[in-house]
Amino acid sequence: MPLAIGSQLGRYTIVAPLGAGGMGEVYRARDDRLGRDVALKVLPAAVGADPERLARFEHEARTVAGLNHPNIVVLHSVEDEAGTRFLTMELVDGQGLDTLVVPGGMPFDRVIELGSAIAEGLAAAHEKGVVHRDLKPANIMLTRDGRVKILDFGLAKLTTAQSELDSTQVATIAEPLSAAGQVMGTVPYMAPEQVRGEDVDARTDLFALGVVLYELLSGVRPFQGATPGVVSSAILCEPPPPLVNTRKDIPS
Repeated sequence: MPLAIGSQLGRYTIVAPLGAGGMGEVYRARDDRLGRDVALKVLPAAVGADPERLARFEHEARTVAGLNHPNIVVLHSVEDEAGTRFLTMELVDGQGLDTLVVPGGMPFDRVIELGSAIAEGLAAAHEKGVVHRDLKPANIMLTRDGRVKILDFGLAKLTTAQSELDSTQVATIAEPLSAAGQVMGTVPYMAPEQVRGEDVDARTDLFALGVVLYELLSGVRPFQGATPGVVSSAILCEPPPPLVNTRKDIPS
């Protein structure tokens, strides 16, 4: 059940809803103890039913919380209040890159600028052994003063149960998922190893970054299909159309 505006969750007062998805509901909340606004993400109820999965996530969350980079959203805490598990994070005032995708694409120089900032944030995380696993435009914010902020590092590892994945996730693909290595991510941005349910590493994030940049430059995703299964086949078997087919101003 969504949290009501003005309700309390521990020391936090809910100010406004910010969104919801497979990784939980997100609210603007007031930290009454520290006197600051934060982003508060309530995790899916099923998380608490799998102690091993939760323990793995909390271990990685400690690493994520230690990341100190201007292009990564700060994770403040992982908390449990009367059985409701939630995260508190830096509140970013801005818009997701998904809202900036336009027909014909963004100016080349601007995409290079954004891509460089995203790559710097990823590099900082990879140096600490943290892989995002679900990089996509909706997980990348652009602040009002033009700074890039990457959201949700490590959260893809938390929400991997097949029952929790929605129609945009790879659980709709008719392919077995192992208990030890379930598929994580959003299909159109997945690297081939993710689609196959194999282990991922920093290169997986770089593949996703390439997809994001392609979309920003062209206004369309490189791997198309009416269903996640068709998109997955395209990722595994088909090269993306060359960008120069639609953008003559892009160096070949």
